[in-house]
Order: sequence, then structure tokens, then C-alpha cells
Amino acid sequence: MRLLHIHSGNLYGGVEALILTLRRFQHLVSLEQDFALCFEGRLANELREMGAQPALIGEVKTRNPWTILNARKHLTRLLREGRYDAAICHMPWSQALFGATVRASRTPLIFWMHDIARGRHWLERWAALTKPDRAICNSGHTASTLAYLYRNVPYEVFHAPVELDTRTADESWRWALRASMGTADDAVVIVQASRFEGWKGHRDHIEALGRLRDIAGWECWIVGGAQRSSEQRYLGQLEWRVAELGLDERIRFCGQRSDIPAVLRAADIYCQPNTEPEPFGIIFAEAMAASLPIVTTALGGVADLIDESCALIAPPRDPEQLAGMLEQLIQDRALRLQLGEAGAHRVKMVCDPSHQLGELVAIVQRSAGTGRREGISPG
Repeated sequence: MRLLHIHSGNLYGGVEALILTLRRFQHLVSLEQDFALCFEGRLANELREMGAQPALIGEVKTRNPWTILNARKHLTRLLREGRYDAAICHMPWSQALFGATVRASRTPLIFWMHDIARGRHWLERWAALTKPDRAICNSGHTASTLAYLYRNVPYEVFHAPVELDTRTADESWRWALRASMGTADDAVVIVQASRFEGWKGHRDHIEALGRLRDIAGWECWIVGGAQRSSEQRYLGQLEWRVAELGLDERIRFCGQRSDIPAVLRAADIYCQPNTEPEPFGIIFAEAMAASLPIVTTALGGVADLIDESCALIAPPRDPEQLAGMLEQLIQDRALRLQLGEAGAHRVKMVCDPSHQLGELVAIVQRSAGTGRREGISPG
């Protein structure tokens, strides 16, 4: 089977982490994957490091129609030469710009829905003009909103695969990583790794930690880079609040990092108190694979991953209760280990790479079969 992924490539988050994981584990199944990106960036660079050669089809600005036409021309050539069994458009942006191009090439079209649909954004309305042969939804919650874009389209709920075996016999790197952060070996490290968007709950997390300033022995790493001007402003607000609370030495903004599995393994608790539903939350799965107990609000697709066996679940927008849960875990190592072990077991059932890549092959096969039976036509 041969599959083409179509994506923008200019940002880095959960979608990009998924694409890299699919490439990393493609040797587990009979599936050749190629990648068409519009922009150079971290995704393209990391794909090259894995031995892939992503096709750069041209930077696109939606306000400049000629950039769209140029990228579609390059994609048409790529589809013609590649003879793919299916092509996947990731997110409404790619579906809106390139779904009709895939259709015109008579290649079965899959739309991968990574976010909750509301049907109101202009990109969603544009994407809805081209009906895919099949949709992939990253959680049951995301799937419940598919009808805002497409009705009567077959879909699959596909949980993102994550790397499960990141532990090594020699974990001296754990102490080396902590030393690089200026963190004591015996500190209880709370970590949050996410985009700098308000609904990810950074504010509530920081307010909760402010209530724990008199408790010794903890530190927090906030991992991620501000990629847009709105995220830069938000990060500045968070940094100001941390300074106002007098926690500059205990809450560290670590910036963008490419070694997230190692960072998670070097921590003790994962906390991300979302204030709005999470489409899925790959980072939660990665934290569970690292045997970390989870503290979250469990809104949206995160509920596909966690339960009370592996997480403490807080009500949204309640720093007081969140602080109590964090304090409980800071002071109770046995509970941290119990929840972490349960999470590692649970994520194997939901996100095992071998099983999930096999499921992806089956989805491509079903999509290719549907396309051949029903015919592929634009619109």
C-alpha cells in the first residue's frame, strides 16, 4: 500500500508529532508513506532525519490565489507520478486547499480530523465543499462533531500511536537532564508540554502552584515554544504572573524541545488542566507511556485515554481543587507510582504502534476499495 500525507508543515504540535510517529513505525506494516508539505520547518527537517524526503509543493497564502494554484499544480504532478492508494488531507486547511485536487486525480481521499468541528469557520465551510471518501477522527469526541462538516461519510476513530518503550537500563541521563535544568535529583517535577493557547490551562496550573509555594520539594517545567504572535503575548502574561507570585526559581519555561520523551521520563507528574475539550491529546498518551500520573480536567477526547485508575481528574477552572490534587501527589510517592503504572498499562491498550499502524493499513485498504467501487469524481 502507498499513502500520501498532505499537510501545511509550518507549525509544530500534536498533528506533527503524529505524522512523525507514523513514519517512525511504518516498518511494522506493509505501508509506504510519502509527505507533501507546503512549508519548510521542524516537521520537514525531522522527516528528513528519519530518511524520508518530503515533497515541498510550495508556500501558500490564502490571500494570494496564485500561490494556491502553484501548490495544486505541484500536488497534481506528485499524485500522478506516485500512483497512491489513498491521500490524506490533515486538518480543514489542507482539505480546503487540496481536497478537490486529490479528487480530480482519481485518488481516494481521506480527511483526517484532528480537531473539534463547529462548522462556522470559513476554512471549515471551504473544506466542506469537497466530500471525502472516508474520515479519520482522533477520538470519539471529535467524531461526534463530524456532521458539522460532512454527513453520511464513513469514519473511523483512530487513536494516535505513541512510542511505548522509552525506558533504558541506564537512566543516568535522567539526572543529567535534571542537572541541565538546574533541578535537584530529589525534586518532584511537575511538567506541562503543550502549545501556548489559553484553553490548555496554563493559567490555572500556575495559579494552583501559587497556592503551593510554601510546600518544599517541587518544581515545574512548562515546555513549548510560542509560534504565533498571540502565543507570544500569552507566554509573556504567564511569565509576568509567575514573577508576581515569586515563583521564578520554581516554575521554568523551557522553550521548544525535541526530546519530549526524555523530558517526561525525567519528570514525576504530568499536569494539563484544559478549560475546553481536548480533541485527543497525544501528550497525555506520551506522559502515560512515561509512567507519569496525570492531573487534568479530562474534557473531550482525553476521556478516551484516561480514567481514575491513572489520573486525578479536576473540575475545569478550579485552581483550588487542582492545587489539592497536586499537593497530594507531591507528598505521596506511592500514589504517583500506582497511577503511573496503571497509565502505562492503559496506554498500551489504546495506542500500541504495531496495532494502530495495522489499523491504518486497513483504513487505507477500505478507502481504496470504496473509491474503486464507487468511482472518484470532483465535488
